[in-house]
Amino acid sequence: MLKVNVIGIGPGNPNLLTGEARQAIAESTILAGDKRMVGQFGSGKKVCPTIKLAELAEVAANADAEKDVLGILVSGDVGFFSLAKTIAGKLPQCEVKRYCGISSLVYFASRLQMSWDDAKIISMHGRQQNLVSAVLQYKKVFSLTGGDNSPQELCRQLCEQGLGKVTVHVGSNLSYPDEKIVTGTAEEIAEGNFPSLSVMMILNEKAGGPLRQGVHGLDDSLFLRGKAPMTKQEIRAVSISKLQPRPDDIIYDIGAGTGSCSVELALQAPLGKLYAFEMKEDALELLRLNKERFHCDNMEIVAGEASEEIDKTPAPDCVFIGGSSGNMAKMLDSLYARNAACRIVINVIALETLCTVVDYYKEKPDYDLDVVNIASAYNKKLGRYNLMMAQNPIYIITAVKKRKQDKRDGLKCGKA
Repeated sequence: MLKVNVIGIGPGNPNLLTGEARQAIAESTILAGDKRMVGQFGSGKKVCPTIKLAELAEVAANADAEKDVLGILVSGDVGFFSLAKTIAGKLPQCEVKRYCGISSLVYFASRLQMSWDDAKIISMHGRQQNLVSAVLQYKKVFSLTGGDNSPQELCRQLCEQGLGKVTVHVGSNLSYPDEKIVTGTAEEIAEGNFPSLSVMMILNEKAGGPLRQGVHGLDDSLFLRGKAPMTKQEIRAVSISKLQPRPDDIIYDIGAGTGSCSVELALQAPLGKLYAFEMKEDALELLRLNKERFHCDNMEIVAGEASEEIDKTPAPDCVFIGGSSGNMAKMLDSLYARNAACRIVINVIALETLCTVVDYYKEKPDYDLDVVNIASAYNKKLGRYNLMMAQNPIYIITAVKKRKQDKRDGLKCGKA
């Protein structure tokens, strides 16, 4: 079995290699990795300048398991947004061992003479995380940058959301002779020119407020409202609990209205993406305004009939339906065509729509259907008395694909 060393080389300067990493490189007869990395450490070895998984697998397959040791060099630490995660389990018939390195976060915090254990860590390199939301919520945010998300572009986005005065440290070419660390406000950094592959530490002393991840059921008064319908706070809280979105989910909000559910779901999935489908012009404008109000960079507004537009978006992990314009069966068929296992929560007022949904799932035995009816009332002051004003009852319907039953589920244990 071929031995494979996956070696974190730290920021890049050979002086920052750990002792174990140095030994792992020394025993490797073949070195693979980024061209710059293997150029630094590949003297006297067979060098394969690649980070493509298919090519790495081919190198491993062609190596002599009796004589060779394959070393795969990765930047930073093997457990921090690393190529090592992609490699894991993808090299069959190999004995893979990881060797840690100094991450860019640890190195950069050291150069800034600050702690990093209280930092919110995100990556904008090849990802679409919500940087603005993170800066609003956390006093210290560390971010990797890359691709179109250069430091100057990310700081422009911060400025657009009223965060131009936050302090930003940018580190480029860390640990190399041309290392550069620049400190300024987001406004100042936005006017600069930095390598796309950099890191940022963003400090916002005014961070905090109502947009806490993990908390749903924001007060109705926080949203801009118009004539478009809005799902009330109590109904949102229960509906989102039933939907159970995960931080990295792709989520649809169909019939988004003012966007109260869209906003809450986007905040629940800071590593994912929320697609808000709406066809009414007045609601679309409110959606846009509430998206900006809550700084939901991970929300995309889709104008038009949802069943005709969803093929243009990534397949959903979960879906909230607040309105279907009378096309519920067609809508559900379209959703399940994209992902048969997506979790769906539907809010219904009309009994006709309730019957349509129940009848639809009668033909879907692979799904469990849960229906909850909520009747709420709000107090209204009348003189020195409070009168309770009833609201329309809401049916909250949850549809979840059944899991295949394990044969052991039916076994019962007897007494010893």
